[in-house]
Amino acid sequence: MGQDQSKQQIEKGLQLYQSNQTEKALQVWMRMLEKSTDLVGRFRVLGCLVTAHSEMGRYKEMLKFAVVQIDTARELEDADYLMESYLNLARSNEKLCEFQKTISYCKTCLNMQGTRVGQQLNGQVSLSMGNAFLGLSLFQKALESFEKALRYAHNNDDKMLECRVCCSLGNFYSQVKPSPAAPAHSCACPLRLQDYEKALFFPCKAAELVNDYGKGWSLKYRAMSQYHMAVAYRKLGHLGDSMECCEESMKIALQHGDRPLQALCLLCFADIHRNRRDLETAFPRYDSAMSIMTEIGNRLGQVHVLLGVAKCWVTKKEPEKALDVIEKAQDLAEGLGNKLSQLKLHCLSEGIYRSRGQQRELRAHVVRFHECVEETELYCGLCGESIGERNNRLQALPCSHFFHLRCLQNNGTRSCPNCRRSSMKPGFV
Repeated sequence: MGQDQSKQQIEKGLQLYQSNQTEKALQVWMRMLEKSTDLVGRFRVLGCLVTAHSEMGRYKEMLKFAVVQIDTARELEDADYLMESYLNLARSNEKLCEFQKTISYCKTCLNMQGTRVGQQLNGQVSLSMGNAFLGLSLFQKALESFEKALRYAHNNDDKMLECRVCCSLGNFYSQVKPSPAAPAHSCACPLRLQDYEKALFFPCKAAELVNDYGKGWSLKYRAMSQYHMAVAYRKLGHLGDSMECCEESMKIALQHGDRPLQALCLLCFADIHRNRRDLETAFPRYDSAMSIMTEIGNRLGQVHVLLGVAKCWVTKKEPEKALDVIEKAQDLAEGLGNKLSQLKLHCLSEGIYRSRGQQRELRAHVVRFHECVEETELYCGLCGESIGERNNRLQALPCSHFFHLRCLQNNGTRSCPNCRRSSMKPGFV
């Protein structure tokens, strides 16, 4: 199969895929991959297969095609193709929650500067790296990467990329560590990254981009913006709005066979019902979400499901069942390196052991909680403390540096103290 035939088969597969005939599209692309001798055509069809398997949640197959694509890029001896294939490899590992590998492959991409395609892909690389840093609870590095991705999107007028970054920023600002009203020597969580207004603003901005520019875009962009709006509305306590957005997202996910998004929506539905204290409705939603998360290999999603289930058992005053679930979630979270989930789980355990008067177990969780706080590598740039007292919020400036809100207010300046210090050359005052 030559170059012209390869192009025709790729286009045929794309038309089938866009009309939701996914399996037929995959058959066309796989036949072309078996028969084509055109390396460029093989590279392009491998990219199609990577994207299709990503959206279906077949992440291991996605990774397999990404590896083959790298081999094809090396045969082509072209730096642009190689960078694109490494980005797909990074994305595959991101989906499989292999966050350290994702960061490593993203750095490989960024070291390939000077290529024509590289300048266009830098924003996507920064976005994938930001998602990986967020998966590891390295918040400042995550925000720096998201800001870079957003700058690339604006500089290149890339509305699709801007939409994706806005969804990730919505996810970033919805992150929260638990803050129980606990006494000293407890897991009271003073670090408050969450800003639910921003968590809602960014996916709303993504939805605006879809409405204004997304006529020819995949419906997945609308679905993702609606999902992140649903999460923000739930955390703001607007459960009706949350349910409405989640239903819209789920409708699109079902139409397009988007298993990963279906799992996220089921988790959101379960959380909404838990917030309403309708636990009998929440439990089966958690079970369905867990089934898909396990099937597709989303281990971080599994942790979130287990956390929700544990909270349900706590509400039902079933501490032993809650602790069993927490133990499973903690093992997963530690394997992933997700400190935020570990913090939430230690805090939940602390509440249980405190209510039962089990001091030894209580102290163990408090110690591990504070170790996790240190490992998040998030410090105030003015007072130098990793965290302050309860209710001392951390503020992220546009430069991505973090400070206690009170420290900024006491400092009496709108500019970033860290950036101002770094701009002063040695020997000058």
